[in-house]
Amino acid sequence: MEFKEFGLQEQLQQGIDGAGYVTCTPVQEQVLQNSLEGRDLYVQSQTGTGKTAAYLVSVIQELLSRGEVSGKKALVMVPTRELAVQVQEEAEKLCQFTKLKCASFYGGVGYDKQISRLKSGVDILIGTPGRIIDLNQGGQMDLSAVAFLVIDEADRMFDMGFYPDLRTLIKVLPAAEKRQTMLFSATLNSYVKNLAWEYTRNPAEITIAAENITVDEIDQLLLHVSSDSKMKLLLGIIQRDQPESLIIFCNTKRSCEVVAKRLRYNGMDSEFIIGDLPQKKRLEIMDRFKAGKIKCLVATDVAARGIDVNDLAMVINYDLPNESENYVHRIGRTARAGKSGKAYTFCSEQDVYSLPPIERYIGKQIPSQVAEDSMMVEDKSAGVYIRTDNYREDYNDKSEYGRKKQSEYNARNGGSRSRKGSGRSGKGSGRYSSRNENAAKEYRRDRRVFSQEEEAALATMSTDERMKLYREKFAPKTSAKSSNAGGKNYSENRGKKSSGNRKPARKPQGQNPKSSAANKPNGNRGQQKNVQPKQKKGLFSKIKSLFGKK
Repeated sequence: MEFKEFGLQEQLQQGIDGAGYVTCTPVQEQVLQNSLEGRDLYVQSQTGTGKTAAYLVSVIQELLSRGEVSGKKALVMVPTRELAVQVQEEAEKLCQFTKLKCASFYGGVGYDKQISRLKSGVDILIGTPGRIIDLNQGGQMDLSAVAFLVIDEADRMFDMGFYPDLRTLIKVLPAAEKRQTMLFSATLNSYVKNLAWEYTRNPAEITIAAENITVDEIDQLLLHVSSDSKMKLLLGIIQRDQPESLIIFCNTKRSCEVVAKRLRYNGMDSEFIIGDLPQKKRLEIMDRFKAGKIKCLVATDVAARGIDVNDLAMVINYDLPNESENYVHRIGRTARAGKSGKAYTFCSEQDVYSLPPIERYIGKQIPSQVAEDSMMVEDKSAGVYIRTDNYREDYNDKSEYGRKKQSEYNARNGGSRSRKGSGRSGKGSGRYSSRNENAAKEYRRDRRVFSQEEEAALATMSTDERMKLYREKFAPKTSAKSSNAGGKNYSENRGKKSSGNRKPARKPQGQNPKSSAANKPNGNRGQQKNVQPKQKKGLFSKIKSLFGKK
């Protein structure tokens, strides 16, 4: 079905033609058929199916139909700043022949420009929950005239902890009977269903199964590789395939930064995009990448949804995602609007446990092979320590309103402007990272090479068979042996550690520890050694008696 068949406003149809849209995708056809009748919508649709244009065309059509003097507005809520900017760009294309004004509002940048845009009048408001709440509570953004509410990537909203903010926002909007609500989500979890039930009026449910596009149109290949050979394999694939554009996905922010800097060390132009990167820098990187000025982008899952890059040639999963759905979102970056693409996935001894849930989710086994030495090239950064920066994102605004919001931000965070756990200075991050590094070293030290027969059979093995082989190869000397040894040492040393380092759980009542004779040095070390075992024995007996009582 073509857009012209819906009888849209002439100015809107000109914008659709200018954007190059002719035939509706399945989600666009069903959304327009229901939304133009004024119905609320509850849509399950993966990214890359054309849903952004679907709800924008619907909203613009309704705003134009009501007339410019109506003063009605549309509010589009999105989870990330990148998606807000992308939706704004799409809306501006469709509105270029109308008098409707669009603007996006998100954190990490100053308030002055955004407040100025609001004063000049905005018909389609696009933003992230935090900044929309700030502007509304500050009196700069009036939401009383919102007649259309769109919540895009609703499941992602909940993943990022925006559910309370969404409820706060919806409460200040006109009642459900006075607005049209459209809710879009890639998955149907209980939170999304509850939101649809609570804030919509008998919505039309639309389900678009996009996993078939992901599975059938993308050339997928799983490469079994040891964790310390990933960079050599990555360099080899890039050198051999020479992709015009490439996104590499990692599971952690630090990994993204390290991978990008190692690629640069090897002479490859690359940038990374993570949540802690200042907003201005993130937008600059995305603009350069979309324009083709950057060939390689390394990203966390913050870029897996809502980032529309035309003609992306390749996606590489440097790490297997922890959540099965994110695998679909990641590789879906390279198969937009029915185009084909290529996706490589690295599966090391540390990643393999995430593989079965992913293959169950996509409904098929990913073609796989063992990465051979011929596929790898020398990593010039091997053995080089890569320093990572500690980014922080604040209210960077010197205006009176910005200073007020900065002080509120500091108050919420106990006077600290740095994010908890960000970079290497987060609480407990040193111990956590060192524990992970030690585990990785054990994996590398104890890994074994596949035999030729195993390499030949690995590509045809079922998921369960592959898991069994991995356990035989990697588990005995890493997880089982180390955990048993750890348990033995812990039980043997438990008494020693407690007697030497740990303080008694409770001090005797009426006894001042500073003046107690038991704690004063009296020159007789034998007596001091006998004091703590008696206290421990008494404490243990008390605990035992307490648990023994009914």
